[in-house]
Amino acid sequence: MADLWQVTLVSPPYETWTYGLPSHFPPLSPGQRVIIPFGKSHRAGVVVGPAERAPEGVEIKNMIWPLELSPLLDKDFVDMALNLASRQMVHVGRILEIALPRGLRTAAVTFKVDRHMTERNLPASLRPPDIVRAGEKDRAALLELWLDGRMRVRINAKKEAEERYVSLESDPPWAVRPNAKRQLRLLEHLMENGPQSLYSLRHTLGDWAPEAAAKLEGAGVVRLGELTADHLAEIDGAGRDGADDPGCEFSLTDEQRTALNEMTETLESGGGAHLVHGVTGSGKTVLYMEMARRLLEQGRSVLFLAPEVALACQLYRTVARRFPHFRTIFYHGYQSPKKREASFRELAGGQDPVLVVGTRSAVFLPLPDLGMVVMDEEHDESFKQEDRLAYHAKEVAWFRTGRSKGLLLLGSATPDVKTFQAASAGRIRVSTLKERVGDARLPDVELVNIAELGKSRQLLSNRVREAITETVKAGEQVIVMLNRRGYAPLMYCLDCGETVRCPDCEVGMTYHKGRERLVCHYCGRTYSYPLTCRKCGGVNFIPMGEGTEQLEEALTELLPEEAKVLRLDRDATRRQERLEEILGAFGRGEAQVLVGTQMISKGHHFPGVTLVVVADGDLGLNLPDYRSSERTFQLLVQVAGRAGRGEQPGRVLIQTRNPDHPIWKEILGGDYQGFFDREVSRRTLFRYPPFSHMALVRISFPADFEGGGAAVTLMGQLLREQGRALGIDVLGPAPAPLSMLRGRKRFNCLLKSDDWGKVRGLYAAMVRANPDPRAVRTGLDLDPLSTL
Repeated sequence: MADLWQVTLVSPPYETWTYGLPSHFPPLSPGQRVIIPFGKSHRAGVVVGPAERAPEGVEIKNMIWPLELSPLLDKDFVDMALNLASRQMVHVGRILEIALPRGLRTAAVTFKVDRHMTERNLPASLRPPDIVRAGEKDRAALLELWLDGRMRVRINAKKEAEERYVSLESDPPWAVRPNAKRQLRLLEHLMENGPQSLYSLRHTLGDWAPEAAAKLEGAGVVRLGELTADHLAEIDGAGRDGADDPGCEFSLTDEQRTALNEMTETLESGGGAHLVHGVTGSGKTVLYMEMARRLLEQGRSVLFLAPEVALACQLYRTVARRFPHFRTIFYHGYQSPKKREASFRELAGGQDPVLVVGTRSAVFLPLPDLGMVVMDEEHDESFKQEDRLAYHAKEVAWFRTGRSKGLLLLGSATPDVKTFQAASAGRIRVSTLKERVGDARLPDVELVNIAELGKSRQLLSNRVREAITETVKAGEQVIVMLNRRGYAPLMYCLDCGETVRCPDCEVGMTYHKGRERLVCHYCGRTYSYPLTCRKCGGVNFIPMGEGTEQLEEALTELLPEEAKVLRLDRDATRRQERLEEILGAFGRGEAQVLVGTQMISKGHHFPGVTLVVVADGDLGLNLPDYRSSERTFQLLVQVAGRAGRGEQPGRVLIQTRNPDHPIWKEILGGDYQGFFDREVSRRTLFRYPPFSHMALVRISFPADFEGGGAAVTLMGQLLREQGRALGIDVLGPAPAPLSMLRGRKRFNCLLKSDDWGKVRGLYAAMVRANPDPRAVRTGLDLDPLSTL
């Protein structure tokens, strides 16, 4: 055994172990992937550094074989993973699992051997166990082939087949027999969760899922293979904010020229974060492109991050046209692992500048000489991952641009309050764009009081209905937003007065008329409709409340027969092609009205829209979350910005039952500074971020676990007692606003402190006090975006 190395697992339990370097191994470096023995299995791991000594009383095992000739990950990448692991209090292997495509963290590989130039009778294909059983002479011969490039790694064919994605080929109702329950369950799962790999379906639904998917593919209901977003990124669609034709020449306004000079100064002074605070339609995208051009010509790479795949597609079209002579890569989570693996490998081994466009996960790509990361709509919550492992792309981008002395460009019309506070305090620089480009001007915004509307059981007031009708008759377009999908959020039993609730989550199930299903939007459970009441056995139900599906129906009845209404929400766009079809058709003027959820508020440029209606402006305003006002302001200002982007002036009508709320004055005037001043005064009073470090501790246990309540009490007592000693404010534990999800009871505890180290230490003490870690799960979310 020549020397010892620390290798971290990129699969559970993610821990770092000490392994020996066998004599047949080539030289190692940190960041290199290897196959290691672990228990009775073989796992993939990443070398993080040399080990000083072997742990006492432990027999050191040797590594089996490297997975590449030279390190896939450089020192900066490993340091980033170590930094994020330290912040999130998880093993570095957990971070690497999130950062690496699945094909780069599996040990289910086969080594293909080229035997033409060797005299030894070696097999043409070997698996890791074959290498373990091989003799010293055979391993030495394999090493010679490996170093000579005549022994290559391939993912096992069976494993590779499972990486194919299953996506919907048609919208409901589907041509499936009513008694084909497994097929219907799979289709409903895809409808709620989007495209899924065969691997994911098998592990989530059961071993029967791949066979059911194959039958549905044969019937033309689903499609197996690569997703189509990459192809859609190459075709025309809806316009992008600030750049109608990205390929044409343009001249900067005085505001834009000043902002560009300020951004350049930030970069030349050593880099760092820079906020571009510009009203909707002010041409922020043009600034991104011009700054990217300068960096690419200097030989530095650029990364554009968009909050969702649809916007990333549009942004990729823009940069591909703008920079035809530079290498561009599109990267997002819906691509197959094979596609993402190829992109990751290409970037890891490259030296030339490259421009990458992607969603949140693209922040982990190993770009050479990273000169700039652009986070468009930086306030958007999609940049924060809260399931599996909580992390924010902004934090990772901050670390990476800090290492490369690059520019972290944050753009938004409604910045995150924490970002704007940092700019106000002088910690980051800010450039302001107050005017729209060209002849467009900001729309007029009005409130419509619908306090008495409930008596008429209609969602839209007469004034709003008349405005929509007049706009359509004038040949102009309308956007109507209701941030609640489905037909009705509740189904009410007329016989016993109960609403239909999910048995696993205790929340109301939403009625989807087009699918003839009741759906829980938290766990995905569905019931066919009509159904019988679980409490009284009755069959008389009435839908309560309204969703986008019902609003689409009402507008279709309201408008002339020749007027066309489209709907844009998660249910209407489960097929990626359908999303592009809707945006394209509305952008070309083939429909007069677009109804949708918050999806329609982000970055879309429709010059024909002169009226925007917010059907229920109060939604989300009074949620039990300290950021509810901020979210409401951002959403409504963003959707208002879709109006009046062409030659015709625009107007916005916002329906509310509470017209006296102070937020309306700021929304009506598009007054971000006024909103910010009022919001920070409230947060200062209650010590909410950015005036404290806040962490959310989540505790959950199965609903039928008898010891759960006692465990929560024990851990809560420890948090309060040790929190007082550390000067940490501890609120809770208390039942979470969503007190049960997926059959687990949930409790939240808020920690407020001036020291992240103390917060991590307190959480670690609580984890050690957990009396039953298998049943009682705990999680730490630093700077939570949601406390629900």
